[in-house]
Amino acid sequence: MAPMTTPGEEMHALVERLYPLCRSITGDGVRATLDVIGEYLPLQVHEVPTGTRVLDWTVPQEWNIRDAYVADATGRRVVDFAASSLHVLGYSVPVAATMPLSELRAHLHTLPDQPSLVPYRTSYYKPAWGFCLAQETLDALPDGDYEVRIDSTLADGHLTYAEHVVPGQVADEVIVSCHVCHPSLANDNLAGVAVATFLARELAERTPYHTYRFLFAPGTIGAITWLARNAERVEQVRHGVVLACAGDRGALTYKRSRRGDAEIDRVMRHVLTASGRPHTIREFTPYGYDERQFCSPGFDLGVGSLTRTPYAGYPEYHTSADDPSFVAPEAMEDTLAVLRETFGVLDRNRRHLNLSPYGEPQLGRRGLYGALGGRSDTQEAQMAMLWVLSLSDGGHDLLDVAERSGLPFDTVATAADALRDAGLIKA
Repeated sequence: MAPMTTPGEEMHALVERLYPLCRSITGDGVRATLDVIGEYLPLQVHEVPTGTRVLDWTVPQEWNIRDAYVADATGRRVVDFAASSLHVLGYSVPVAATMPLSELRAHLHTLPDQPSLVPYRTSYYKPAWGFCLAQETLDALPDGDYEVRIDSTLADGHLTYAEHVVPGQVADEVIVSCHVCHPSLANDNLAGVAVATFLARELAERTPYHTYRFLFAPGTIGAITWLARNAERVEQVRHGVVLACAGDRGALTYKRSRRGDAEIDRVMRHVLTASGRPHTIREFTPYGYDERQFCSPGFDLGVGSLTRTPYAGYPEYHTSADDPSFVAPEAMEDTLAVLRETFGVLDRNRRHLNLSPYGEPQLGRRGLYGALGGRSDTQEAQMAMLWVLSLSDGGHDLLDVAERSGLPFDTVATAADALRDAGLIKA
């Protein structure tokens, strides 16, 4: 009998499957990526034509690539796109030429401080071409002529993104966003894609309170396009998390929304602190991932960002070392668990009104104390009821109760359920 795989191992297998695909902000690599995700989740795929105005931006031409290489005089490919999609500068225009190494050098990108690694470089909005390679490979190239070939197209087409919606009990939405534009980078951001995919599958197994909208879109231009096309829906977005760098072995990092005190900021801080996990809470800055689009002042949504080690915070970032061996199944499973806990709190967090606010209501007469008999945490549960009654003034939510009382959120929420069933409070 084959051993059971863990969710972390299944997520890692998805990362490995997606890793070879050449993604960019547009093109067939994005579509192929969404096709694979679509095997796990039903997706609504959107195609937005080149030239479409989206806020202050315009959807660019679509880029596709079939082959690219630099070959020496013997025909040996010294740089080969077939070996890794990182070897080509993203959005390179087509090239077919022979030139000396001295001329070619201006189009070669390396990391002198990390000589064995291939960098990730792009030129989305300025026509250019180039190759990325290890510095030690470049150092070994003799002078002479090299054949240069980039078989790519830049033409009117579409920007592609996808959504998956988990219907909730209310129309108020939680956005979970991850980017699908990076080629052959496992942590940034295939780990985020995998965690989002498995989180969506978990949520679909129950009916959550909020409606959850998962966005799989190219970075920056994808989020901007979604915002431009969903202006009427933005008012329904109550909370959100941008998910990236979800699989490295570093501690979790949460970056607050621009508001700084949005409910998602409070809930994430509470969950991370209560769990005892090593973590960092960072203040908002208008640089990073797509939280800066959702938090731009015209929208000012309560959207934060969850990563493990933040962008540019690990030496493998945007290099060929960010391969599937760099991400850990257990790290992705931990990221998934934190999101599960966070959304569990978010879905149960309410403000209540005490319907018997003059003096303490008689709980025993209503069977509330008796219902707790035999529980190992009876005293804690009783205290939770008293705290909920005390702070159910319409101005405090259950997270306030948990933090002020020092009691676990689940205990507080369970006490609120019992008090509501007894007709002592209402949401």
